[in-house]
Amino acid sequence: MRVGFYQFRPLFGRIERNVRQVVNALRQVDADLVVLPELAFTGYYFSSREELQKLAEDPDKSMTVDALSALCRERGFHIVTGFAEKRLDKCFNSAILIGPDGIEHIYRKLHLFNEEKRYFDEGDIPLQVNTVREVRIGMMVCFDWAFPEVARALALQGAEIICHPSNLVLSWCQQTMQSRCLENRVFAITTNRFGADRRPQGMLKFTGKSQIVAPGGKLIHRAASQRESLFITGIDPAAAHDKHITSLNDLFSDRRPEFYGTLIK
Repeated sequence: MRVGFYQFRPLFGRIERNVRQVVNALRQVDADLVVLPELAFTGYYFSSREELQKLAEDPDKSMTVDALSALCRERGFHIVTGFAEKRLDKCFNSAILIGPDGIEHIYRKLHLFNEEKRYFDEGDIPLQVNTVREVRIGMMVCFDWAFPEVARALALQGAEIICHPSNLVLSWCQQTMQSRCLENRVFAITTNRFGADRRPQGMLKFTGKSQIVAPGGKLIHRAASQRESLFITGIDPAAAHDKHITSLNDLFSDRRPEFYGTLIK
């Protein structure tokens, strides 16, 4: 399977410009699955919930989704992208799986980071795995990296690849995702943005360093911090089926969930 990421610098509030940049960047790409950053088209650092509501889109009537669906039909691939999702009076920090036939699944970020709590609604869709060309795909968004239960829940559902749109401002995620791939024996594609959102309330700078990690935590490729990067590579998703960390230790069959009750209290 040919998978990859596109790391770029969205301009805040410039949705049409950001969509155009992504479509132009991916128009000649030979891939099966491409992952884009969190909130890839609106930008990230909203000043208020009212501002978010003006920029968020209903996926069922979205210029952004229509453009990405057309691109997927043209190229025959799938995209996972971050997206500011509007549903009636609610707004979610979402990830959307889009293929040649349009939207295939939406995941709403479960763990909101810092000021996101002021303007986004909490995710309300259970973690789910979807199939793309017979490969099982899970989605998480940015700060979900800090909660090992998310990656484990997706892996227990059979995820071979975890797609992880991100707008990272802390410095720990990239290495932590290597641990997630070690403890779950899955692939992970973390796509970050670079640059900064300079807003009236302040500035946030993003760390870049998008990456693809293999089962066992091996880093396949990591992008530079402050540079646009399009990277596509071939992987064998079947490598995620082997959960052995030694010849006598299977990370899943060795689990003893009867002793893990405090995790859900």
